[in-house]
Amino acid sequence: MRNASFLFRVAVLLYGLFAYAVFFGTVLYAVGFIGGFMVPKTIDGTPATSFGGAALIDAALIGLFALQHSVMARPFFKRWLTRFVPVAAERSTYVLASSVALLVLFRYWEPMGGSVWTVEQPAVRLLLQVGYALGWLVVLATTFLIHHFDLLGLRQVWLFFHGRDYTGLRFVTPGLYQVVRHPLYVGWLMTFWLTPHMTVAHLFFALLTTAYIFVAIQFEERDLANAHPEYHDYRRRTPMLLPRFRRKDAH
Repeated sequence: MRNASFLFRVAVLLYGLFAYAVFFGTVLYAVGFIGGFMVPKTIDGTPATSFGGAALIDAALIGLFALQHSVMARPFFKRWLTRFVPVAAERSTYVLASSVALLVLFRYWEPMGGSVWTVEQPAVRLLLQVGYALGWLVVLATTFLIHHFDLLGLRQVWLFFHGRDYTGLRFVTPGLYQVVRHPLYVGWLMTFWLTPHMTVAHLFFALLTTAYIFVAIQFEERDLANAHPEYHDYRRRTPMLLPRFRRKDAH
């Protein structure tokens, strides 16, 4: 692709920028969708169908996202996809497809009615709301720890635009990655579970997405171990999601 025409390289760059813009807008909507504010439709609301019907629809929507998110991340699918799209645009295509899958979920999500818990104490409510916001900050910060622009495809299309070869990132464990192996998923779990008002629909969403995370981790770690031999030692000494606090020996 080093000899690709200038117009083609511009097109790939614009495609990557478009995919990133859609992703950014989708994440902003997700903040309001899960948190229940400032968007037309949230995870809660007045049920429009039976509980069983809503559960089937919502499970299918989460399953669609999980299938897209996991299958497209696998090396075999990347090899197949790059038969039809430029290698430089593969990550942007994944990002765009993930965003579309989420937007479909937001559009067709069905509320279920009912409440699991409601926290009335102002201090505890505030603590949960701060924890929810902190979860999103952890998600954002973690993407920058592992190279935000590579993760979301912008680095790839930028290098292609300049006619430079893409080089994969080295395996590093900065910041939060010294504490747990998957701080990105820790942030997501915080956004799913930390709420002062847990409805049945929200609980259903949290349970299914949490289950998906644990399944996704198994596939992701297998790929990482195959790509980076040093990952085996990292996995042995670093906990998956919960920090391991060791007491210092008294002297």
